[in-house]
Amino acid sequence: MLVLGSFFGLLVIGLPVGFTIGVAGMIGIFSMGPRFMAMAPDRLFAGLDLFPFLAMPFFILAGEIMNRSGITLGLVRLADALVGWMRGGMAHSNMVASVMFAGITGSATADAAAFGNTLVPAMEKAGYTRRFACAVTAAGSIIGPTIPPSTLAIIYGSLMGVSIAGLFAAGILPGLLICAICMLVIALLGKRLNLPKGTQKPSVRSVWAALKDAWLAAILPIFILGSILGGIATPTEAAAIAVFYALVVGGIVYRALSWTDLYEIAVRTTRITGVIFLIIASATILGWWMAFNQIPQAIAEAVLSVSENPTVVISLILGLLLVIGLFMDINATLIILAPVLAPLTLQIGMDPVHAGIMIILALNISLMTPPVGACLFVLASVTKEKVEAITTALWPFILAEFAVLLVVAYWADLTLFIPRLLGL
Repeated sequence: MLVLGSFFGLLVIGLPVGFTIGVAGMIGIFSMGPRFMAMAPDRLFAGLDLFPFLAMPFFILAGEIMNRSGITLGLVRLADALVGWMRGGMAHSNMVASVMFAGITGSATADAAAFGNTLVPAMEKAGYTRRFACAVTAAGSIIGPTIPPSTLAIIYGSLMGVSIAGLFAAGILPGLLICAICMLVIALLGKRLNLPKGTQKPSVRSVWAALKDAWLAAILPIFILGSILGGIATPTEAAAIAVFYALVVGGIVYRALSWTDLYEIAVRTTRITGVIFLIIASATILGWWMAFNQIPQAIAEAVLSVSENPTVVISLILGLLLVIGLFMDINATLIILAPVLAPLTLQIGMDPVHAGIMIILALNISLMTPPVGACLFVLASVTKEKVEAITTALWPFILAEFAVLLVVAYWADLTLFIPRLLGL
């Protein structure tokens, strides 16, 4: 009780989540005795001593380079050429561009920051309200950590011993389904909100012209995914190659990077990575205490005592993730709860890859739900729009993406189709 009380108490007073988890974990270790306290530093660093974790800073760095050099603007123009002619065309373009950008960074907040700076002002000028433009951007941003290279998939796969390549492949169809259903929501809202129509008609010539400008950026996600799924490179190796490719294209081909840009990119990447790794290391200590006290087993027994029906158990897991995701950072939630929930999913016969994608997608939705939805606050900071206003416009998309979560959770074949096709 002391550990849980200190954990929630520190969260309430606003201590950063990494420190909150670390303090709560150390209180738990202290109660286990001096021998365990002596082992705590070793466990702290052991939690980070996983080779696949190196992929995260590399993917973050590649996305920062491509965003700073303006390469990603070519993806936006390509998306606009494909779907910009429709009613609500720029909103549709935002969604399609999110899919393309997701294949580079795997980060929702990077997507929200990039498009909050570029697409939201452009949508305002075209006649969209700022709150709607922000809502569309927030809804599309969670495609980032769903479609490969997803940073959450790297964390989950590394911690739980699940194939990262399999998780990457399994995230493709759910990510595309999120894009499709959000575009359906935009189409349904088009007439009611009187969304602007695109000014140009679709043509092969316009698409070809946009593709010629964007092909250097467009082939990177294909290369990353193809090299990993084809067994040519590990996720870490593919991430390092992506950084090299982004530096060559941004710095040499487009000549859009200065030494100042590279310094600022490195600082930002270091900050983002440092926050994530602090959470992982701290959660390792808390997880160690939980395992020692057999808390995961107790939770599993409590859930199964309610019902052993897989449908009911999955519903309870989703409810737990969605509620906790309202109040906690998703990386911390994943690291703490994955060792608890993964064995539970195995007991009801779920495939480990299917269970992983379900857990990841449930946590992704919490990125755009108050009170601590990270994408909401990124967009509010970038665009100066109020979080409450963004949330009001976002609810149709949240409900639509919740429907996708239910489909993913209860239809395993959708998630596992591509992994099975590739033999993963």
